[in-house]
Amino acid sequence: MIKYVRGLAVAAGIALLGACVTVDPKAPVIVNGAAGYLERIALPQGSSITIAIIDLDTPGVIVAQKSFDIARAPVPFKFILPAETLESNVNYGVVAMIQYQGRVIFQTYDRYPVINNDKFTTEVLMKAVPLPQLEQR
Repeated sequence: MIKYVRGLAVAAGIALLGACVTVDPKAPVIVNGAAGYLERIALPQGSSITIAIIDLDTPGVIVAQKSFDIARAPVPFKFILPAETLESNVNYGVVAMIQYQGRVIFQTYDRYPVINNDKFTTEVLMKAVPLPQLEQR
């Protein structure tokens, strides 16, 4: 009986010690800002925007992306990323493009680094995409 009570006391002590240890999850990383353009052009009805956080050094690596219909720019954005999904040696950046009828009409051409440079808010500037040249006959 004494061994039984002693065993219960040890188990209870271990349970109490386990309850005292708390591990706070890392706070999520929040990146926000606005994407726009300088041209004084109204967007055609039915335009959509895609904004993404990418690895600036590895083509094709998209960390997070949002696409939605828009009526005007600038467009505010906000990404909430789990901290454990980000790496300290990656150069993250924000890119954006506006499409109309499946054709890109505005897009970013410059780099907008975020996260590992301690910058979590950015204004992304898109530029008009030149129209394709028609073939000369």
